[in-house]
Amino acid sequence: MRVFRVFFALIAVPVLLAAAKTLDIYFIDVEGGQATLIVTPSGQSMLVDAGWRGYDGRDARRISEAAKKAGVKKIDYLLVTHYHLDHVGGVPQLAERMPVTTFVDHGPNNEDSKGAKELFAAYEQVVSKGKRMVVKPGDQIPLKGVNVTMLSAAGDLIEKPVEGAGAANPLCGSDKPRKDDPTENARSAGFLLTFGKFRFIDLGDLTWNKEMDLVCPQNRAGEVDVYLTTHHGMNMSGPATIVHALKPRVAIMNNGAKKGGSPEAWDVVRKSPGLEDIWQLHFAIAGGEAHNSPQPFLANLHERCEGNWIKLSAQTDGSFTVFNSRNRYQKTYPAR
Repeated sequence: MRVFRVFFALIAVPVLLAAAKTLDIYFIDVEGGQATLIVTPSGQSMLVDAGWRGYDGRDARRISEAAKKAGVKKIDYLLVTHYHLDHVGGVPQLAERMPVTTFVDHGPNNEDSKGAKELFAAYEQVVSKGKRMVVKPGDQIPLKGVNVTMLSAAGDLIEKPVEGAGAANPLCGSDKPRKDDPTENARSAGFLLTFGKFRFIDLGDLTWNKEMDLVCPQNRAGEVDVYLTTHHGMNMSGPATIVHALKPRVAIMNNGAKKGGSPEAWDVVRKSPGLEDIWQLHFAIAGGEAHNSPQPFLANLHERCEGNWIKLSAQTDGSFTVFNSRNRYQKTYPAR
């Protein structure tokens, strides 16, 4: 019997280790900003944005707590999508809590208000103490075991379709263009992450016209499994032209109680062909019951909250599981 137990243990250990090698993505609640922690099967990490500054270091603390849960002791790459307070503001406070090896951004800030200049200066002061990588569309962030391709940066878009993309988009022309956005939002550094057959897209706060240009006349981003709603689910982003062309199975909305999660944007996502669920970091007060997901899919129910997060774990076959840290509810989406 003892020999059998030893034999079973020797077989079980590698099986368990193989099962543990998932791509994990933590969607951290920073009250309507962004902080998305990506942990590869090899243990490398990439944090996308660092939330707000201030609030007694609230967002830096929440990020470091999520990192601890993930077994991450340092951030290998910190991608700043753009230089707005809810994305880059928390970088200095985070850098005081955790070491960051390489900072990734789209280059100079194009906003010249006093506040924008001060925000960018604070970021550059932190960056000067580490390595910096300025990206353009088509560049890749060298994470082991996954492919991270930049789709947008500094107002430019990838010229050639990514692998498996490039189909004509029949939705082009169905949404009207809007006035061009001169802010940092339109310069967001957005990317497509692939892990085997699994595909995840995060475009930061890229706005309406740029999003449509990315998928028209041909869809250069392709279809995805999981879509992080652009601009926190605000209606200045996320036209059906792109959302429905992406055909996500699942959308993750990084909204706050009173920021993002607009009813109009929620409806566009909900009506996307093939969509199964919307997971939200917050119940959006403006949406009411009609424009919010059922409670099991909501990480935080109230405006004053504990900063519960959502975790996604993906396999190379394209299957993935989404987990709500508030109620421990999880749902697995089988490979297609």
